[in-house]
Amino acid sequence: MQVHAVPPAIARAEAPQKQDSGLWRAAVALERQFLSEMLAAAGLGAPRQAFGGRNGEEQFASFLRDAQAGLLTEAGGIGLARVIHETLKERADAADD
Repeated sequence: MQVHAVPPAIARAEAPQKQDSGLWRAAVALERQFLSEMLAAAGLGAPRQAFGGRNGEEQFASFLRDAQAGLLTEAGGIGLARVIHETLKERADAADD
C-alpha cells in the first residue's frame, strides 16, 4: 500500500500575476474580514458562562477570530477572494480601455 502526499486544496487560489498583486491582496483581505465576521456570527469566541467569560476573554475574542480567518484564507479560503479579484480586475481593465 502506497501513501501519497495530500494534494493542495482544490479551492486554493493561486497568486495572480505581478501586475495586479495589489488587487489580489485587497481581495484576500476582504475574504479574511468576511470569514472573521461569519465566525463571529456563528458564535466562535463568544465568552463561556461557566468557568470563563472574564472581561478580557470577550475583548480578545476578535483577535482569535481574525487569526483563524487568516489561517482559513491562507489554506485556500472559500473561493471568495478569487471571485472578488476577477471582478476587480475586469473593472480595472474596463477603466483602462
